[in-house]
Amino acid sequence: MSDALSLIDEWGPERVVVVSDRRTGMRGVLVIDNTARGTGKGGTRMSPTLTVSEVARLARTMTWKWAAVDLFHGGAKAGILGDPRGRDKEAVLRAFARALAREVPADYVFGLDLGLSEDDAAVLVDELGSRGVATGLPRSLGGLPYDELGVTGYGVAEVTDEACAISGTPLDGARVAIQGFGAVGRAAARRFTELGAVVVAVSTASGWAHDPDGLDVPDLVAGAQAHGDDVVRLHRSFSAQAHELLLVDTDVLVPAAREDTVGVEIARATAARLVVEGANLPTSPAAREVLHARGVVVVPDFIANAGGIVAAAHSTDARLSPFVVEPERVFTMISRRLRDNTRRTLSDAQHRDVTPRQAALDLAQSRVLAAMTARRSLAGQG
Repeated sequence: MSDALSLIDEWGPERVVVVSDRRTGMRGVLVIDNTARGTGKGGTRMSPTLTVSEVARLARTMTWKWAAVDLFHGGAKAGILGDPRGRDKEAVLRAFARALAREVPADYVFGLDLGLSEDDAAVLVDELGSRGVATGLPRSLGGLPYDELGVTGYGVAEVTDEACAISGTPLDGARVAIQGFGAVGRAAARRFTELGAVVVAVSTASGWAHDPDGLDVPDLVAGAQAHGDDVVRLHRSFSAQAHELLLVDTDVLVPAAREDTVGVEIARATAARLVVEGANLPTSPAAREVLHARGVVVVPDFIANAGGIVAAAHSTDARLSPFVVEPERVFTMISRRLRDNTRRTLSDAQHRDVTPRQAALDLAQSRVLAAMTARRSLAGQG
């Protein structure tokens, strides 16, 4: 438990729950980081390399994300150590749900993250016998299907459009490279195309594809639905060296794969003048400083990819309602809130000469601190 204890600072986590099941081999963890502003909410992921520290970092990101977008939930995250493509996935999910039955839904509500889909959310609901235990359900269960609608990727593109407008370089006609062509990357690519951008490169776990004149995004999206990560293999430019995308000649770079993919070497070499973090924690602290020194604007994850939590807020509110959430309302709020946050963050960063991440973090921390103070939960307040 010394590793878990080392995670604690003045913000949290408030609770780290490690669970296992001998019959299925399930091993998982729930981290509830800070609930000063509301019940813990954040996605549930499944990965063969999952660690407690990873989930704790993501739970903290959720604390800042909810506060930055000014919606009243607290930060939390859950994860299962395992292969999301394994044949025993359903049994493992059911075991995980049972193991957390005391925490869900009173203290945490399951959501979707890496390795989980709407169908998996339905399994969690079935196991615990209530629609109230999860968000991201398929439409057939009255849910708002995030991946199908592409809410997070839509928000990433909206933020990019706003950041480009602020910089005086319109997104219309700009070149965009997207690392990761899962639910977020595909939805972002679709919206980028609608906004007039030219998607010149995409990558998956299988490799990457590149066309300086612009890729056929509808064709790639259709291919991804049929072939998954191997869609890039069908393009004439295919290369198995997926990391090379990060160095492609582009105006905008969108790391939308997973954590820690943009390091110092990439920060020094990238041609992009704008980096928009579609994934959580894709850019290292040292890389952010290098990019800032070079004048490259980095829109932080908890500003750029907050479209998913706007949708999650609507879904959480409507979990037990007989009425479905109308997607149009969600998209309208995503655009408005994320664009407003982008303007505020970039303006504050420029005024104070700090990184956009620091500006956004200061805003989020001030809101969490105000809630902790109001609840008299700080040291010395008792």
